[in-house]
Amino acid sequence: MLRTQTSLSTWMQDRSMKWLVVLGLVAFSECIVKIPLRRVKPMRKTLSGKNMLNNFLKEHAYRLSQISFRGSNLTSHPLRNIKDLVYLANITIGTPPQEFQVFLDTGSSDLWVPSDFCTSPACSKHIRFRHLQSSTFRLTNKTFSITYGSGRMKGVVAHDTVRIGDLISTDQPFGLSVEEYGFENIPFDGILGLNYPEISLSGEIPIFDKLKNQGAISEPVFAFYLSKDEQEGSVVMFGGVDHRYYKGELNWVPLIRSGNWIIHMHSISIERKVIACSGGCMAFVDTGTAFIEGPKPLVDNMQKLIGAKPSRSKHYVSCSAVNTLPSIIFTINGIKYPVPGRAYILKDYRGRCYTTFQESPLSPSTEFWILGDVFLRQYFSVYDRGNDRIGLARAV
Repeated sequence: MLRTQTSLSTWMQDRSMKWLVVLGLVAFSECIVKIPLRRVKPMRKTLSGKNMLNNFLKEHAYRLSQISFRGSNLTSHPLRNIKDLVYLANITIGTPPQEFQVFLDTGSSDLWVPSDFCTSPACSKHIRFRHLQSSTFRLTNKTFSITYGSGRMKGVVAHDTVRIGDLISTDQPFGLSVEEYGFENIPFDGILGLNYPEISLSGEIPIFDKLKNQGAISEPVFAFYLSKDEQEGSVVMFGGVDHRYYKGELNWVPLIRSGNWIIHMHSISIERKVIACSGGCMAFVDTGTAFIEGPKPLVDNMQKLIGAKPSRSKHYVSCSAVNTLPSIIFTINGIKYPVPGRAYILKDYRGRCYTTFQESPLSPSTEFWILGDVFLRQYFSVYDRGNDRIGLARAV
């Protein structure tokens, strides 16, 4: 998430740069576009890991396949799932199109990629937009900056044609970074925000709103399915929902207020005992955060209850005990959403098992939690801009 000037967004966006997130490419179903995501190594990995990633992507191109679902034509890409916590996808910008790897982030609203103007070391290690090669490019004199927990960028606003799968946004405002710090070893080129326009730090219309206004999508909704293993395909879909990706019915949760993907959560419990959010709290549903984050005292207590031991920046458990760990139950709008031990435990590069609960750097006056990819891998999520609500259902 990003830092912004508005009161609610300020403390929401000033948090750690999530190990994150999302996307991919293509599919129409009554203007439903389904886009595959790929999961890659955490950004903490070395540059050599990033180079290995790039080589892999070059050697494993997409193979398009046509499928039919409920009488509609869907174009689906098989997932290139490299590994671990970061979900990436391709978009193109310009005429002719130039391809970039970005992650889709419900915690921010701006789209940006590196530019030819940028001389920072981070830009030289990623694909930069060649503005002179695009016949539809238009530069403005408007500048902006974004500060993340793990880096920051400064950029200039430009306009060009942006494509996400079969969706095309003409004259789309986007950011071109002219300075980047802290992004040298990340495996993506830029970020595509899917939050409300109210928190856009460039002050420009986000791509989802532009697509909606242009009539490119039939309904003002998008949805995420994040795969649980290397074989399954993660997707983001625009304009509707593919019901094959979840079980049962969608449970709709109203936003606390229009303008941000924040909902009310009733409680967090373990084995019928409430351990956090006892009087109700706020929860941010964030594809841009890999873990589940909350206030330090409550997170520390949660670690203690599941028997996790601290070591440097992580809390570890015995890998042999993972299947015996209790589920953490998040109660939202009267519905219980359990996250089992096998879902909230990951392995580090040494094969040791660590928990995915982390202290949030936010310090709001009320209790606040961030439900990131650990939660969203368990629950298919739908973001309904038309009705200011989020739908949740158990992912297949």
